Amino acid sequence: MAVFLASGAECDGSYKSVALTHPMGIRVWPLEKGQGKAQDSEYAGCLAMAFGWGTNWRQWAALAGLLACGTLSARAQVFVVGEKTAMADVSSDFHPTRVELPAVAMTERGRLSLVRNLEAEQGFAHRPLPLATNVTLIANGNMTPNGDDYKLLLYKKGAFANVGDRVAITTVMVKPDRIILDLNGGPKLKHRILRHIQINDTNLGPNDGAQVEGCRVTLLFEGGVPEISAPEVKALLDPIIDFSVKTSEQAYADSLPSFLKDAIAQHDVLVGMNRRMVLAAMGAPDSKVRELAPGSDVKHYEEWIYGHQPQTVRFVRIEGDRVTQVKVAALGQPIILHTQNEMQGWADPANIHEIAEGDVQHEDGDGPPKAPPSILNPGENAPGSTTTRRVLLPTTPVGQGKSGRDADGGKTASGEPGNPTVQGSEADGPARASSPTAPAEFAKS
Repeated sequence: MAVFLASGAECDGSYKSVALTHPMGIRVWPLEKGQGKAQDSEYAGCLAMAFGWGTNWRQWAALAGLLACGTLSARAQVFVVGEKTAMADVSSDFHPTRVELPAVAMTERGRLSLVRNLEAEQGFAHRPLPLATNVTLIANGNMTPNGDDYKLLLYKKGAFANVGDRVAITTVMVKPDRIILDLNGGPKLKHRILRHIQINDTNLGPNDGAQVEGCRVTLLFEGGVPEISAPEVKALLDPIIDFSVKTSEQAYADSLPSFLKDAIAQHDVLVGMNRRMVLAAMGAPDSKVRELAPGSDVKHYEEWIYGHQPQTVRFVRIEGDRVTQVKVAALGQPIILHTQNEMQGWADPANIHEIAEGDVQHEDGDGPPKAPPSILNPGENAPGSTTTRRVLLPTTPVGQGKSGRDADGGKTASGEPGNPTVQGSEADGPARASSPTAPAEFAKS
């Protein structure tokens, strides 16, 4: 068992605390004796109380020997952990963004699109994020708190994400002048009050012992929230979160021609796009409808519906993997219908197929189903199969086989078996009599 003395400076008798290590762990007992040198008897009494010793004379003798051999004014290993030490490696640099914002006010359709495209998005923290707090970020402006106040907040609350840690947007709320984003569940627990209330010994909310694991970021706009898109919001959040890691849809959109990139950036759907292009431009649809194609009993199409009344509603019809019709229904305006191909002659390389001689290219959903892969040879039945197949008979006439065979089907002089003759009655015809030159097609009948 070892005894360590700790002090703000040298251990010159003004003992502050005693740390004792024992098999059960480390404990610290304060020894506030004021200024000046503490009496050895008082110090010994504190040690005895710390060790839980009573009147055992052997333990008291061991303590007296320890105090006699040691020098209480010896130096001790001292380290102090405070705000400056804990926050020494935290950077307070902040660089405002310069994102051009639209002048049009946010519409209901834009709000729904923003919520749909931001929720569940993931990024990486650019700076340590304080736990259970609210950080306010002015669009293209400063952050509050910032500098030393931000470090003090981290010191008091702790950080739930360090630089480079993955964070997720779990809730998006759009107010007239701000966009509120909850990261990793936000600064407050769900049912944090109801789980402490019981009626007839039943909790009104589940008490699973969960703790707060996130914070809230408020993006403030001077003059109101404009008609802003999800990529623009991510660009404004760049001082806090890095969303530069591309999703599969973004990486696919970057590989497309410029006119398709512009259409996807403007959230437009063109006739001739495939499903991945539609998802990159509009995201997941609000609802889907699957129907039979007109005049067909087997071919289907899907109607992807975006928006709700009284806002503008878009109906995107997809047959196979291609958009064949786009219908736009705006309130108080005639329905706009697009059915002509708008791909400007561009064809997806993944859909190009070179037709060889004898090859037949079927449209999506048409044509006979392909046979499943098999390791059996053509005409071969699987073991235990009851499927009957036509027997393949030889086309070589009887008697014109290998030389050295006799005509009566017996063995040759070399002992090899000969071709058997076909026996039949007179009613079978003269060709089926035991003629060595009867063709094999008579054997098929």
